[in-house]
Amino acid sequence: MSLPQMVTRALTGWILLLIAVSIVGCSADSTSSYSNGALYSKKYRTIALPIFKNSSQDRAVSFQLADALVKEVESTTPYKVTSEGRADTVLRGTITRVDLQNLSQSLATGLTEEMAFKVTVDFEWMDMRTGKPIVSRSGFQSSAVFVASLPNKQPIDLGRFAVTHQMARDIVANLQGEW
Repeated sequence: MSLPQMVTRALTGWILLLIAVSIVGCSADSTSSYSNGALYSKKYRTIALPIFKNSSQDRAVSFQLADALVKEVESTTPYKVTSEGRADTVLRGTITRVDLQNLSQSLATGLTEEMAFKVTVDFEWMDMRTGKPIVSRSGFQSSAVFVASLPNKQPIDLGRFAVTHQMARDIVANLQGEW
Protein backbone atom coordinates (compact mmCIF):
# COMPACT_ATOMS: atom_id res chain seq x y z
CA MET A 1 0.00 0.00 0.00
CA SER A 2 1.39 3.41 -0.96
CA LEU A 3 1.74 6.35 1.44
CA PRO A 4 -1.08 8.41 -0.18
CA GLN A 5 -3.45 5.44 0.14
CA MET A 6 -2.54 5.00 3.82
CA VAL A 7 -3.13 8.70 4.49
CA THR A 8 -6.49 8.57 2.67
CA ARG A 9 -7.59 5.51 4.67
CA ALA A 10 -6.49 7.11 7.96
CA LEU A 11 -8.36 10.34 7.17
CA THR A 12 -11.46 8.38 6.16
CA GLY A 13 -11.29 6.45 9.43
CA TRP A 14 -11.03 9.66 11.49
CA ILE A 15 -13.90 11.27 9.62
CA LEU A 16 -16.11 8.22 10.19
CA LEU A 17 -15.15 8.19 13.87
CA LEU A 18 -16.03 11.89 14.23
CA ILE A 19 -19.39 11.37 12.54
CA ALA A 20 -20.19 8.42 14.81
CA VAL A 21 -19.22 10.37 17.94
CA SER A 22 -21.32 13.37 16.93
CA ILE A 23 -24.38 11.20 16.26
CA VAL A 24 -24.02 9.43 19.60
CA GLY A 25 -23.51 12.81 21.35
CA CYS A 26 -27.04 13.96 20.53
CA SER A 27 -29.58 12.09 22.56
CA ALA A 28 -33.21 12.60 23.38
CA ASP A 29 -32.33 12.30 27.06
CA SER A 30 -32.20 15.88 28.35
CA THR A 31 -30.19 14.83 31.39
CA SER A 32 -27.17 14.28 29.17
CA SER A 33 -25.11 17.22 27.99
CA TYR A 34 -26.70 17.44 24.54
CA SER A 35 -30.29 17.02 23.50
CA ASN A 36 -32.26 16.98 20.28
CA GLY A 37 -35.55 17.03 22.20
CA ALA A 38 -38.01 19.91 22.53
CA LEU A 39 -36.79 23.15 24.08
CA TYR A 40 -40.19 23.95 25.56
CA SER A 41 -42.51 21.75 27.57
CA LYS A 42 -45.20 20.11 25.48
CA LYS A 43 -47.62 19.85 28.39
CA TYR A 44 -48.42 23.58 28.08
CA ARG A 45 -50.15 25.11 25.08
CA THR A 46 -51.14 28.63 26.15
CA ILE A 47 -49.65 31.45 28.18
CA ALA A 48 -51.10 34.68 29.58
CA LEU A 49 -48.83 37.73 29.57
CA PRO A 50 -50.29 40.49 31.75
CA ILE A 51 -48.38 43.78 31.81
CA PHE A 52 -45.65 43.64 34.44
CA LYS A 53 -46.10 45.82 37.51
CA ASN A 54 -43.70 48.73 37.50
CA SER A 55 -41.88 50.05 40.56
CA SER A 56 -39.70 52.40 38.52
CA GLN A 57 -40.30 55.97 37.39
CA ASP A 58 -40.17 54.98 33.71
CA ARG A 59 -43.79 54.13 32.84
CA ALA A 60 -43.17 53.35 29.15
CA VAL A 61 -40.94 50.35 29.94
CA SER A 62 -43.79 48.12 31.15
CA PHE A 63 -45.88 48.65 28.01
CA GLN A 64 -42.94 48.14 25.66
CA LEU A 65 -41.86 45.02 27.54
CA ALA A 66 -45.40 43.59 27.34
CA ASP A 67 -45.46 44.14 23.58
CA ALA A 68 -41.99 42.63 23.14
CA LEU A 69 -42.90 39.59 25.25
CA VAL A 70 -46.00 38.83 23.18
CA LYS A 71 -44.00 39.06 19.95
CA GLU A 72 -41.14 36.94 21.31
CA VAL A 73 -43.39 34.20 22.74
CA GLU A 74 -45.47 33.95 19.57
CA SER A 75 -42.44 33.90 17.26
CA THR A 76 -40.09 31.57 19.16
CA THR A 77 -42.17 29.21 21.28
CA PRO A 78 -44.98 26.74 20.59
CA TYR A 79 -47.22 28.63 23.05
CA LYS A 80 -50.22 30.71 22.08
CA VAL A 81 -50.76 33.97 23.98
CA THR A 82 -54.25 34.22 25.45
CA SER A 83 -56.13 35.72 28.41
CA GLU A 84 -55.52 34.58 31.99
CA GLY A 85 -58.91 32.85 32.18
CA ARG A 86 -58.09 30.59 29.23
CA ALA A 87 -54.34 30.04 29.72
CA ASP A 88 -52.51 26.94 30.95
CA THR A 89 -49.78 29.20 32.34
CA VAL A 90 -49.26 32.84 33.27
CA LEU A 91 -46.08 34.94 33.30
CA ARG A 92 -46.26 37.68 35.93
CA GLY A 93 -43.55 40.08 36.90
CA THR A 94 -42.48 43.36 38.38
CA ILE A 95 -40.05 45.84 36.91
CA THR A 96 -38.05 46.65 40.01
CA ARG A 97 -35.47 49.04 38.62
CA VAL A 98 -34.65 51.09 35.53
CA ASP A 99 -31.20 52.71 35.36
CA LEU A 100 -29.19 54.76 32.93
CA GLN A 101 -25.45 54.24 33.22
CA ASN A 102 -22.85 56.51 31.69
CA LEU A 103 -20.41 54.32 29.74
CA SER A 104 -18.17 56.83 28.00
CA GLN A 105 -17.53 60.55 27.74
CA SER A 106 -16.12 62.69 24.97
CA LEU A 107 -12.55 63.74 25.68
CA ALA A 108 -13.17 67.01 23.86
CA THR A 109 -16.44 68.09 25.51
CA GLY A 110 -16.81 65.90 28.60
CA LEU A 111 -20.36 65.06 27.53
CA THR A 112 -21.77 61.55 27.72
CA GLU A 113 -21.32 59.58 24.51
CA GLU A 114 -22.58 56.06 25.23
CA MET A 115 -25.14 55.07 27.82
CA ALA A 116 -26.47 51.74 29.02
CA PHE A 117 -30.19 51.43 29.63
CA LYS A 118 -30.62 48.73 32.31
CA VAL A 119 -33.85 47.08 33.41
CA THR A 120 -34.19 44.72 36.37
CA VAL A 121 -37.25 42.51 36.84
CA ASP A 122 -38.58 39.78 39.08
CA PHE A 123 -40.82 37.29 37.28
CA GLU A 124 -42.63 34.05 37.84
CA TRP A 125 -44.09 31.64 35.29
CA MET A 126 -46.97 29.79 36.96
CA ASP A 127 -48.84 26.62 36.03
CA MET A 128 -52.50 27.68 36.34
CA ARG A 129 -53.69 24.10 36.96
CA THR A 130 -51.46 23.41 39.94
CA GLY A 131 -50.76 26.98 41.09
CA LYS A 132 -47.07 26.11 41.34
CA PRO A 133 -44.24 28.10 39.76
CA ILE A 134 -42.55 26.60 36.72
CA VAL A 135 -39.78 29.22 36.57
CA SER A 136 -39.05 32.01 39.04
CA ARG A 137 -36.32 34.64 38.77
CA SER A 138 -35.46 37.57 41.01
CA GLY A 139 -33.13 40.43 40.10
CA PHE A 140 -33.14 39.39 36.42
CA GLN A 141 -31.36 42.09 34.41
CA SER A 142 -30.88 43.10 30.78
CA SER A 143 -29.23 46.13 29.25
CA ALA A 144 -28.78 47.86 25.92
CA VAL A 145 -26.36 50.56 24.77
CA PHE A 146 -27.28 53.71 22.89
CA VAL A 147 -25.29 56.78 21.79
CA ALA A 148 -26.72 59.84 23.49
CA SER A 149 -24.45 62.53 22.04
CA LEU A 150 -23.77 64.12 18.68
CA PRO A 151 -23.31 63.19 15.88
CA ASN A 152 -25.64 60.20 16.40
CA LYS A 153 -27.74 61.62 19.25
CA GLN A 154 -29.96 58.58 19.56
CA PRO A 155 -33.04 59.26 21.67
CA ILE A 156 -33.53 57.48 24.99
CA ASP A 157 -36.51 55.76 23.37
CA LEU A 158 -34.08 53.79 21.21
CA GLY A 159 -32.31 52.50 24.33
CA ARG A 160 -35.66 51.65 25.96
CA PHE A 161 -36.81 49.80 22.82
CA ALA A 162 -33.55 47.83 22.62
CA VAL A 163 -33.52 46.84 26.29
CA THR A 164 -37.17 45.74 26.37
CA HIS A 165 -36.64 43.52 23.34
CA GLN A 166 -33.46 42.08 24.86
CA MET A 167 -35.28 41.49 28.15
CA ALA A 168 -38.12 39.73 26.30
CA ARG A 169 -35.61 37.44 24.54
CA ASP A 170 -33.88 36.71 27.85
CA ILE A 171 -37.12 35.96 29.71
CA VAL A 172 -38.45 33.69 26.95
CA ALA A 173 -35.11 31.85 26.87
CA ASN A 174 -35.69 31.10 30.58
CA LEU A 175 -39.00 29.40 29.73
CA GLN A 176 -36.95 26.58 28.25
CA GLY A 177 -35.94 23.80 30.53
CA GLU A 178 -35.10 20.18 31.07
CA TRP A 179 -38.40 18.45 30.42
